[in-house]
Amino acid sequence: MILRIRSRDGLERITIPNPASATVSTVRSLIESQLGVPSSSQTLSLDPKLLLSSSDNSSVQTLSDPSVPISSLGLAHGSLVFLSYNESRHSAPPPPPRSVFAPAGSFGRNKMTIDDLIARQIRITRQENPHCVSASFDRASANAFQLYVSETLAFSVKRGAFLYGEINSDSSVSVEFIYEPPQQGTEDVLTLLPDPEEEKLVDAIAIGLGMRRVGFIFTQAVGRKKSETGEYTLSAREVAQAVALQAEGQAPEWVTAVVKLEVDEDGGADVHFEAFQMSDMCAKLFKDGLLDTEFEKNDDPRVLKVKKEVVVGSKDSKEVDNDFFLVPVKIADHQGPLQCTFPVENRITTVSLRALKTHLDKTKHLPFVKRISDFHLLLMLSKFLDVNSDVPALAECVKNQGTVPEGYQLLIESLAATS
Repeated sequence: MILRIRSRDGLERITIPNPASATVSTVRSLIESQLGVPSSSQTLSLDPKLLLSSSDNSSVQTLSDPSVPISSLGLAHGSLVFLSYNESRHSAPPPPPRSVFAPAGSFGRNKMTIDDLIARQIRITRQENPHCVSASFDRASANAFQLYVSETLAFSVKRGAFLYGEINSDSSVSVEFIYEPPQQGTEDVLTLLPDPEEEKLVDAIAIGLGMRRVGFIFTQAVGRKKSETGEYTLSAREVAQAVALQAEGQAPEWVTAVVKLEVDEDGGADVHFEAFQMSDMCAKLFKDGLLDTEFEKNDDPRVLKVKKEVVVGSKDSKEVDNDFFLVPVKIADHQGPLQCTFPVENRITTVSLRALKTHLDKTKHLPFVKRISDFHLLLMLSKFLDVNSDVPALAECVKNQGTVPEGYQLLIESLAATS
């Protein structure tokens, strides 16, 4: 009998030899021996809320009685159990030694190249600690993104965006605004359509605000492809895209966030945010060109293919469970310095100067710098300004919450008046 174990590390499995006599204590012992999590540190539950860092775990019903038979809990082959723990895992048992006389080269059944020898030394293991200790999202920005996905797109297709903010001295990330580039999304594929000119404007605004690109966020569609081999957190396509963007971001603290719709036992649906980093091993495989980033229609979305055999557990394989590459990051929220009430770029509805006039009319009671303290408004204005001087200067006024020069005020108000 196999039980699926969901923890902060992803989805794993344990094998129970004699399920008829197995108890909760048996499950704890097998998790310790097969997954390396000390029994004394384990908290088990059938409630997924156990893994939500923002929830009150005291209200979650746990499997605290070790003598309870698992049959009385309704657990069967393939059932899902949630695991939380607060200690480091034990090291996994080493694989059996490989014979130095294994057939290879011209005398063996299969020729082995130098590349094959190198690849066989790569051992895929889980990375316990992320480089980013936590990621905190500006509430208004995160809410604007998920509202569009849930209310307008109804989670029917994928949607993605770049995260901008600050990398703090303690290796945490603060996300202050979200930029949605031109894109096309289906249930399983997100294709970004870069606009270099617009990205220059975005970067100029970020520089003026004292910020930088710190990550990527995307949504999962409710109709995404199922795997015949089990549940998965991120698909192979998503991991491949995430590690490519992480490499491009050139920041050890780069974070990848996923937004999805989760249905509870009562049929209710909640929007759920999770954050990850792609592991150092995943990044190395990508850098070395060993990840297979070409996908076929019938590929299993739960596993990522590699071009050369690697060691997974004690086996050589060209397929790796995606969860091995995910390093969970703690997630939080905060109220940032910017507003997020202006229409967002590159959505179904085009943003016009009429929106600028409407926004300024609604905010007449505020100081002018407060009226323009919105990234999406700054992005629209930047299309009428010099990217090298005016855009960073105006953004710096917003950063410092200082007086906006009269020339900029007149220009902005005249643009609104032309709508």
